[in-house]
Formats: sequence, structure tokens, C-alpha cells
Amino acid sequence: MKKILFLLLFVSNISFSQTAQEIGQILNDAIFYCDRYITPASDASIYQASSGWVTSPKKRKLWEVTLGFNNNLFFVPKSDREFEIKNSDLSFFSIYDANWAPVSSAIVPTALGTNQQYNLNGYIGGNQVYLQTPQGVNSEQVFYSHFTGSVGLWYGTELIVKYSPVTKLKSGNYQVYGYGLKHNIDQYFKSLIQKKINMSGLICYSNENISFGFIAPASNNGIELGINEINGLVDTWQFQFNVSKEYKRFEIMGGIIANKSDIKYKFTGDVSPGQAIPFQEVFNEKIKEIYKTKTNYLGEVSCRYKINKVFLQSTFAFGKFVNSNFAVQYEF
Repeated sequence: MKKILFLLLFVSNISFSQTAQEIGQILNDAIFYCDRYITPASDASIYQASSGWVTSPKKRKLWEVTLGFNNNLFFVPKSDREFEIKNSDLSFFSIYDANWAPVSSAIVPTALGTNQQYNLNGYIGGNQVYLQTPQGVNSEQVFYSHFTGSVGLWYGTELIVKYSPVTKLKSGNYQVYGYGLKHNIDQYFKSLIQKKINMSGLICYSNENISFGFIAPASNNGIELGINEINGLVDTWQFQFNVSKEYKRFEIMGGIIANKSDIKYKFTGDVSPGQAIPFQEVFNEKIKEIYKTKTNYLGEVSCRYKINKVFLQSTFAFGKFVNSNFAVQYEF
């Protein structure tokens, strides 16, 4: 959000005691909006980080190394690109369209939505407080690249790491990193080895960090309130079972994924010194109300093709969302 005349409680002729109720209403409205705005992006980030961990469930030789470059494409469903707000949902602000005509409700974008904006307006002690609703990434697909690496350990165990540099999105950024251990199961069953059927179990951890521009505040006396950006911080533990069948140069794989994610949010931004009220701290304390823990179940299908020591692999994960991944790997 930009061009905001926000919280005139900092102006000397308005006292905190006179505006405490209005401040509480602003906080409630902002947290309500934050929840609806960024939650779809937090859910999507979990799906983006969930697939593509296992290149193959087959047993690796000790110290065998695989490096991969992955291109991930996430498809944003329409239902998660927008949401409706009504004046009855808000305790302080009222909704206006782009031309400042009052409306009773509006369909506004989530962080995964379009760049359409509405205006929100209210008053503290007769002083106007207004803002524009934040924009989304304005794309039906979200693309990012990441690197993977693995090394074979003892007893059919494999260490896997995943890392992506910060990916620039319109109105935001995305980054993921993580590590896991995969253990081969078919090594205990000679009949599966003979049929070239591979099985493995995986446990992994990933950290996803998404951020979007929220409010770039500029009060009439130039005070910076430190809520320019909202960050979604996601810690995910994942359990996965995969089975594959080899056909000459091809390997066809299927998997079942279950993960549990702790989702936290934080406001960041420039803070003017000497504020009477530490507004950024107040917001970050209030936003704890929308911290969440979510459990997801996904299916995964994959096809891998061998060209000497180079492998080409496409992977699709599906559940609430659909996520695709294409990788080029090299085995040392």
C-alpha cells in the first residue's frame, strides 16, 4: 500500500486517551486484512517447497553425489487470487473504489492476485486516515528456480539439501532452503530389487520465507511506522514415501507426502526515531493472533530419463494446489 496518511495520533493535538478505541479498531482491521491477504501465499509456499525432494528412491552408493538445477512452476487457482471484504467486516475503515465512490463491498486481491486496488478511509478525531489496498503478484503462475544436492551415506541413507536464492516477485520475494534424510527400503527385499522396484522414506525440514509490500506509510509529518512489508515465515517438517519402477532409461515414480507447517508473520520497515508509541512492535504483537499450524497431504508423480550421467526429471505434486517441477541433474 502507498500514499497513506496513517495514525495521526502522532500529531501533538491528538492524545492517546482520545484515540485508544480508534487505534484498536485500526489494528483489528489491519490484522483481519493481513490474514485474508497473505494466507493463500503462505499455503502456496508450502506446496512449492514440498515437491522435488526425491530424485529417485533407489539406493545410492556411499559418497555418490547428485547435483540438480530445478525450475518450479506453481499454478495459482482463481479462488486463492481474491477475496471479498465488506464494510461490516471492518470496524474503523470504510471502502471506496478507485475514484473514491463509496461501496459496501469489494473483491480485492490476495498476495497471489491482481494489481487492482481500492481505497480504505476512516477518521481519528476528525483527521483523515486513508490507504490503498495492497497489490498481488498479478500472475496466474509463479516461477522460481532452486538447487538441490545429495550425497550417499551408509546403509542406504542419503543426505539431501535444497536451496533457492531470493526470487523477486512483483510486490514481493520468495526464498526456500532445507535439508533431509532419505532411506532406501527395497534393499531389504530381494524380490523388489530383481524387479527394479525402488522404495524409500524421507524426512526433511524446510524454511520458506515470503514477503510482500504492505503499507509504505508516510504521515503528514513524515513519520515512518515500520510496516512497509509483511513477511510470512514458514517452518515445515515433511514425511514422504516414494516407490518407482525402472524401464531401461526411464524411471516412473509416485509418492505420498504429509507435512506440518508452523506459520508466523512479521512486519518490517523503516521506523522513525523517537516515536511516542512503538507502532511496529504493537503490530507485530497483534499479528501473533493469526499465527497458524497447518497439515497438508499431497500426492506426487514423476518421470526421470537417463542420458549417461545426466538425468532429466519432471515432477507434479497435487492436493489443494498443483505444483510442477522440471530438473536437470548430474550424478558423479
